[in-house]
Amino acid sequence: MRSDWILDVLADLRTFALSIDLTALAEQLDDTAIVALAEIASLEERTQARTNGQDTTTGMHSGEFGAS
Repeated sequence: MRSDWILDVLADLRTFALSIDLTALAEQLDDTAIVALAEIASLEERTQARTNGQDTTTGMHSGEFGAS
């Protein structure tokens, strides 16, 4: 996972927030880490699908020219 570093940063921020008694911020950072995990997993899934030759577009313009 190329994006794992962001999870480490969020964990460090959470630890710091707790150390200075910012509990609401620490809880928000927990939620943010969950969102980050979900997005990273989704990104990896799309990347893997493209690697396997599958089209992962769902009703959105794929950016290809000349197709109508």
